[in-house]
Amino acid sequence: MTLDRARELILIQVDMGGGYNRNSVRVLLAEVSREHGQAAVDQLIREFSLNDKFGLQPGQPIQT
Repeated sequence: MTLDRARELILIQVDMGGGYNRNSVRVLLAEVSREHGQAAVDQLIREFSLNDKFGLQPGQPIQT
């Protein structure tokens, strides 16, 4: 998955903002982590303020 595609999908989940959407974002971030590394995950967490919205922390490994 490209980072641009991940951004598109994360944006959809953030706009909906429910518990299931948090899980979807975690799955997306796990895929990004496998393909692009933790630095890319941390950037997406900061870019979409996923700490505030879903409690996801930069530097925290994403486990699914």
